[in-house]
Amino acid sequence: MKARNILLIIFIVFLVMFLLLGWGIKALFKGAAQGEITEGANVALISINGPIVVGDHESAFSSDYITSTEIIKFIEDAEKNDNIKAVIFEINSPGGSAVASDEIGQAIKDLKETTNKTTVSWIREIGASGAYWVASNTDYIVANRMSMTGSIGVIASYLEFSGLLDKYNITYERLVAGKYKDMGSPFKELSEGEKNVFIEELNQIHEYFIEEVANNRKLTKEQVKEFADGRVFLGEKAKTLGLIDEIGGKKEALTYIETKLNITPEIVEYKEPVSFLQLLTKLMSEQGFSIGKGLGTALTETKEKGIVT
Repeated sequence: MKARNILLIIFIVFLVMFLLLGWGIKALFKGAAQGEITEGANVALISINGPIVVGDHESAFSSDYITSTEIIKFIEDAEKNDNIKAVIFEINSPGGSAVASDEIGQAIKDLKETTNKTTVSWIREIGASGAYWVASNTDYIVANRMSMTGSIGVIASYLEFSGLLDKYNITYERLVAGKYKDMGSPFKELSEGEKNVFIEELNQIHEYFIEEVANNRKLTKEQVKEFADGRVFLGEKAKTLGLIDEIGGKKEALTYIETKLNITPEIVEYKEPVSFLQLLTKLMSEQGFSIGKGLGTALTETKEKGIVT
């Protein structure tokens, strides 16, 4: 009886693995087909969905953020493709690294200067902070009336454990050459001098941000400074302030391209090929999430993240 149960368990495990393998292969071929450059395509669609960071997607668990390296690669691919006449950036991002945002913004500038291709940002739910920095570099910005746009500000924070160390009688022995070398260490409080150094750097990046938006959106620095306090704005207010050009979505973005270039837009989506390991990991994590969600729903009410109606 025990041997039969063991065989049954082994059979079930292999069955689950076989099903996951089948779903993974199906998704792999589906993903590859969606990424093909279709004949006649003249508009590249590049998605910026998630926090923006510097680096490469090397991990199977790295699909929750966007790297400047991959976005710049897509921009360069569109630049080299003579069939591509315009690029739409589909944005749904709260921002991220100032460096990564600036790198993408500069790549968009280079694209416009070297090829004169039209660039459009399509902001969906959120295009804030670094994501708006990116969007401001394009020729035209379309945003949903309920989207959150702007957040022209800079933030830095850190955890500080010095009180916890005192509680357990643990001493932080400070050995540095250069008085600011351990600035920001979680094991000691910031001195006033260290805070001033951080604030000075944040203010400098904030000034860069304001200058970029002013230059890109044809506004004065004084105009931008009036609302460059970290606030986000819904679509209509963002349009009034000059942060966006039109209320709308994908349709309006395509209409702008069609009218400006006198072409019939045909979209091709530029996206990173997904490895089989990434697909398999994603499938397994989604299955685990679904089980957990089912258990959680039985215990408590669930609500969608963000603004809901």
